[in-house]
Amino acid sequence: MTIIQDRLDALLHPSARYDALTRARHRTFMGPRLLGSLVALAAFPMYLAIRGAPTALEVVAFAWLVVPILLSYFLSRTGRYEGAHVLSSIALAGLVMMIALPTGGIESFAAVWPVVIPLEAALSASRRVVAFAAMLAVSCVLALIAMSYFDVLPLPDAGVAAHSVFMAFGIASAMLYAAGVAFGYEALMRTGASLLNVEEDRYRLLARHMCDVISRHRRNGAVQFISPAAEALLGVPVSELQDHGLFDRVHVADRPAYLTALAAAALGKDAQSVEFRLRRDVASGAKSEARSSGDFIWVEMRCRPLEPSSLAEPEVVAVMRDVTDRKQQEHALDMARTTAERADAAKTRFLATMSHELRTPLNAIIGFSEMIVQEARLPLDATRRKEYAQLINDSGQHLLSVVNSILDMSKMESGNFEILPEPFTPREVLLNGSNLLALKARDNGIELVTRVPENLPQMIGDPRAFKQIVLNLVSNAIKFTERGGRVTISARVEGSRMALRVMDNGVGIAQEDLKRIGDPFFQAGKTYQRRQEGTGLGLSIVKSLVVLHQGEIDVQSKVQEGTTVTVMLPLILVPDAESSSNNIATLTPASRSGKQDQDYRVRKSA
Repeated sequence: MTIIQDRLDALLHPSARYDALTRARHRTFMGPRLLGSLVALAAFPMYLAIRGAPTALEVVAFAWLVVPILLSYFLSRTGRYEGAHVLSSIALAGLVMMIALPTGGIESFAAVWPVVIPLEAALSASRRVVAFAAMLAVSCVLALIAMSYFDVLPLPDAGVAAHSVFMAFGIASAMLYAAGVAFGYEALMRTGASLLNVEEDRYRLLARHMCDVISRHRRNGAVQFISPAAEALLGVPVSELQDHGLFDRVHVADRPAYLTALAAAALGKDAQSVEFRLRRDVASGAKSEARSSGDFIWVEMRCRPLEPSSLAEPEVVAVMRDVTDRKQQEHALDMARTTAERADAAKTRFLATMSHELRTPLNAIIGFSEMIVQEARLPLDATRRKEYAQLINDSGQHLLSVVNSILDMSKMESGNFEILPEPFTPREVLLNGSNLLALKARDNGIELVTRVPENLPQMIGDPRAFKQIVLNLVSNAIKFTERGGRVTISARVEGSRMALRVMDNGVGIAQEDLKRIGDPFFQAGKTYQRRQEGTGLGLSIVKSLVVLHQGEIDVQSKVQEGTTVTVMLPLILVPDAESSSNNIATLTPASRSGKQDQDYRVRKSA
């Protein structure tokens, strides 16, 4: 059988050699016909021995048995499977008619063979071929009945016994041929089922092991089918995602975009692409270890209309994949871009602020010093010289304060500002700071109130940083409070932390500026509205010092009602070894050379 199958495969048309089902159909068509023709031709001598000298019609009938061989040759050369079945039906009908006409017409032993014609045509798997074969068989039977009814056919010359033998032979041969057709059909069905199982296993393997989710939707978003990959993606059984189960998991804000994409694809438009969020129940996989239960993931869905488009209701096939990592990277890039833009804006504000804060005191220093130098041309009395010297000193002090603020902020941003915890009494620092700023408050006509309990406990922290926080907050409050206003300093212990609160009833801060308070060189309010000078570094330095002190800062304010700044600091600062090593840079002392002496002279001169 293997040799015969190999020989048949060698006769197949090239178009049928690469598809298993087509190859099986061609083989089933050619094998029985070649074998039947060879058996019939081999039985011809036996028929002659029993029958005697054949008639011309019998010779033609036996010669007609060569036609199946020609049909096999036709299929082998053209590959036209349906055409070969049509010709086969015609050939079989012609053979039946040639045998039935001289042997009794409808009473002939061959009259049963027209039943086989449509059965054989069923192997073509074509309705048109089967319908043609059925009409051809019916036509042959009707023709035999009509010719027998009008006595057109000659009477058979065989006796009753011979007629019975031929009748039995005709029925048996028809049954055998029908059985062969049935076995061939069964073989084709088995081959088709086997190939279908192979294809199903292949697609099932793809569906189970693909990371992307394949789904089939109605126009309204109802899920008809969804691949098993959805279980790993969403952490729920596929059965819960059928119908509107998937839609219920789409984020409420993304549902319009989700339905719009499906509707557009169902209308036959180009492939649609949409990104939306889906709720997942449990984390699965190494990539999702950091995701909490019940969170949302980002997915990208590409959908297109399902083919064929002759369905009663248009449907859509979609492919979804997890793009959460990409969205997180995009968010990180957006944050980095925003940070870079803010840094660029800070640089611009720095240049704009420094151009004013540095040039104003420098102009005063240069101007009044030139007036003192040119005393020969413009005589000055002692009072005027003292006044000019005081203005130069004030401008220098202001300039030094600006430079110190910039240097402190630079140290904090670069991580070189060192916090040295030690025990100190916060009440003394608060009272000392109030005393230092009391004169400034009195000159501005502002009442400065200090409410510090005498039993305020000792703290372990950096007293220099704490003092800087107090001075910056109180100085800011005084600066932005109108004459006749009040600034209140209070402190109390709340649990393991101390709450420092500075309140004023000054100009206040707008809500849109509150979220930016603490940014370097940022000053609330529009430039043309500000009457106070400054670099915008006061609160920024306070914020950085509070963070270094492992504390928290809160700013609450209303325009024209005042501002309240609350700083929460731990009573006992425990430095983190790792963070300290990362935030403190050890500076290597320079060698004692002439350059060092030159720097010292410059500092002494300054």
